[in-house]
Amino acid sequence: MHTDIYNETDLGNVDLVLINNITERIIKCAFAVSNSLGVGFLEKVYENALAVEFQASGLSFSQQHSLPIYYRQNLVGEYFADFLVENAVLLELKAVKNIDEIHLAQCMNYLKATRLKVCLLINFGTKRVQIKRIIN
Repeated sequence: MHTDIYNETDLGNVDLVLINNITERIIKCAFAVSNSLGVGFLEKVYENALAVEFQASGLSFSQQHSLPIYYRQNLVGEYFADFLVENAVLLELKAVKNIDEIHLAQCMNYLKATRLKVCLLINFGTKRVQIKRIIN
């Protein structure tokens, strides 16, 4: 299982134990989906399967969570994160050969837009699911 160690300066006021617990549960769900479905499906299939897994594991989540984007206090756009889990962790899914810098930038932008501290980038496009933690 993939784990990271945080220190309090990384996450500010966020309850580190709670965040670690949530991310561990998300990662277990991602491995369950990956082990069952394998490689080769479109991102939406993994997204829907992950929603089923979250529900079965008792995690609260918002799928296709709306993120309004502001510039100088003006709404200039809207993006959708694949999931917001437990109102604390953003989740962005991919089904690509390699995670690219643009995917990491996308997660950072989502964190800035929501002022949340942690986003998991999960890639189902490789033999073994890839998981990156992005911290704002």
